[in-house]
Amino acid sequence: MLPVKNLRFALLTGLGLLAATSLRAQSELNSFSIVGRGGVANTFASDYQAIGINPANMARMNNAVVAFSIGEGGVGVSSASLTRSQVWKFLRNTDQTLTRADKLELARAFTSDNTLNFNADVTTVAVSASFPVLGSFAFSNRQRLSGHMALNQNAAEILFLGQEAPIYANYNPTTSPLITESLAGTQFQGTWYNEFNFAFARRLITLPLFRLSGGVGYRYIQGVGIVDVRIEPGKIEAYSAMSPLFDIDYGKVVNSTSFNLEKRANGLQPVGKGNGFDLGLAMEAGKMLRASLSLTDLGHMTWEGNLLTASDQKLKKLRSNGVDNYDFLSEATKIFASGTDSVFVYQPSQEHTASLPTKLRAGAGLRVTNRLEVGLDVTVPLNEVAGNITSPFVGAGIDFKPNKFIRLSSGVAGGAGYGFALPLGVAFTTNLYEFGVSTRDLPGLLADKNPYASVAAGFVRFRFGEIKD
Repeated sequence: MLPVKNLRFALLTGLGLLAATSLRAQSELNSFSIVGRGGVANTFASDYQAIGINPANMARMNNAVVAFSIGEGGVGVSSASLTRSQVWKFLRNTDQTLTRADKLELARAFTSDNTLNFNADVTTVAVSASFPVLGSFAFSNRQRLSGHMALNQNAAEILFLGQEAPIYANYNPTTSPLITESLAGTQFQGTWYNEFNFAFARRLITLPLFRLSGGVGYRYIQGVGIVDVRIEPGKIEAYSAMSPLFDIDYGKVVNSTSFNLEKRANGLQPVGKGNGFDLGLAMEAGKMLRASLSLTDLGHMTWEGNLLTASDQKLKKLRSNGVDNYDFLSEATKIFASGTDSVFVYQPSQEHTASLPTKLRAGAGLRVTNRLEVGLDVTVPLNEVAGNITSPFVGAGIDFKPNKFIRLSSGVAGGAGYGFALPLGVAFTTNLYEFGVSTRDLPGLLADKNPYASVAAGFVRFRFGEIKD
C-alpha cells in the first residue's frame, strides 16, 4: 500500500492551470456561449466550438470562414447532498478540526449517489477555417478535468469516522464482508486529459431548401491522471495512474517488475494515451430549421505509467479515525485509493485499457430571426466510465440579440448529475470579435441546497467572414 501526498495538491494544481489561463474555459464548460444556455449546444455550436459536440456543424450556413480563440473555458462544482456552506468550508477552512458532531453530520450528508461533481475545461488555443471546395477544418488543444463522488452509508461513515464506523463493530478480519458487499454503490472518480483535437466537415447534400452536412473528429489524448473506483454488488473496478506532477511516494512498489515508474519531468508528463473519434450529421431545412445528431468520444485510453489496480477483497479496518478536518480530498484518496490506511490493497500493474466517456447527442433548433435562435438538446451517456456524465442531459436554450452588439443567452437544463439549471450568459459581439461571461446555473450560485457554482469566460475570440450557402 502506498502513501499518497495530499490529493488536494492535485486539485489545486488543476485549478492553478485554470487560473494561469485566466479561467477562460470550454465544452460542456468550454464555451461561454454554450454555458450560457446551460450546455445546450448541438444545433448552436459552430466553427471550432463544434469540436467534441458535432463536427458536422462546421459546414453549416452562417459559420465563420475563419475563427480562432486563445484561452476559452470554464469550471463548475456541484452537489446533490451537501449544502453551499458545507462546500464553502471544504474550499476555505481546510485546517479546521472536525468535532464528533461535525463528523456525524458530514457522514449523513455524504451518503448520496451524487455527492460531488467537479468539471473544468480549458481550451488553450483553437482555430477553424472553411474552404469552398475542400470543406471545413478545425484544431484545438484543451485541458479536460472531471470528478465524481458517490458514497453509500458504510463508505461515508468510514470516511469520517474511520475505525469507529458502525460497520467495524465487533470486527473480525476473517469474517469481514467483501468490499462489493459493504461498499456497493460507492464511486470515486477523477480524470485529467490533455487533448489535441482535429475535425473535418463537408456539405453532403445541397438543395434549395435542404442541406445535409457530415463531419468527423479525431483527438489524440494524453492522460495526466486518473482515479476510477466503482463498486457494485459482486463487481468492482478500482485503478489509478497518476503523473509525477502529483508527487506521489510509491515506496517499495518502485522495485516491482510489474510497475512502470514514471519519474518527475517538466510539463504535463502523461501516464496514459488514447485515441478518440467523433461522428456527426447536421441538417438544415430552409433558413430556419436545424437538426443535429452525433456520437462523441468513441475510443479507448491505455494507462501504463504509475498504474495500480485492486480487486474484490475483505474489508479492512482503518487504523485512523477518518477525516479530521475539512481537507477531506486527501483523506478520501488515501482511504479509497492507494494510501497506507486504505480499505483496499492495491497491486502494481503494467497496463489498463478503458473506454472513453462515449455519448449520443441529438438536437433540434429554430433560427427565428438573425437575432433570435432557440434549440432543444438531449445527451445520453453510453457507458459508465470515469469522466462521463452520470445521467442523461436534457435542455432548452435561447440566444437573443437586443441589438447588434449584445447577445443574451439562457434556457433550462437538467440531468447529467447536476439537477435543474437556469443558465445566463452575456456576450459583447461585433462582426469580428466577441467576448463574454456566463454561468450554467444562476440560482445554483446562491442556493444553499443543491449548490452548483459554475463560470465560463472568453476574451480572445475572433470570427472573419461568413458561409452563405
